[in-house]
Amino acid sequence: MHIDPLEKKWVYIALATIGFFLGVIALTAWIGGIYPPSNVETINPARLHLSEEFAENKLGLKIQPDGSIKVVMVAGRYGFYPRRIVVPADTPITFRFASLDVLHGVHLPMTNLNTMIVPGYIAQVTTKFPIPGDYPLLCNEYCGLGHDFMWSKVTVVDKQTWKHEFGGRP
Repeated sequence: MHIDPLEKKWVYIALATIGFFLGVIALTAWIGGIYPPSNVETINPARLHLSEEFAENKLGLKIQPDGSIKVVMVAGRYGFYPRRIVVPADTPITFRFASLDVLHGVHLPMTNLNTMIVPGYIAQVTTKFPIPGDYPLLCNEYCGLGHDFMWSKVTVVDKQTWKHEFGGRP
């Protein structure tokens, strides 16, 4: 079988272009700290309110014994609960999400927090917020007629304010 040299050159150029773009995607994901979810935990959505971690009185920010911060949230039609979280800047924060009902997505603009919340699974993402301010926590998967109103707010404060006003110790 004979392949024309000009066709071979175009095949090499096409493969090199594809390789270049895949390399750019991998490099920007690595620089931006974008990684696929690493833990796979299951949970029964029908018994979520009875679980040890996702019961209504257990939601929100928790300072772990090692000083790390964990935020436990539930996504349900049509909101994220709790509605407001206050966290310190420049501190690793681990968010854990579970869905009460249908597929939801969570996105925090201007950060690397973006994941899907699949019913029956726990979604976990760890991130840092370098700049204090208010960040909207938005649902980015259409979940029904009230989807436009599904939001929460993450307020990031500097570490000194966190220590004085919120008693934190990260």
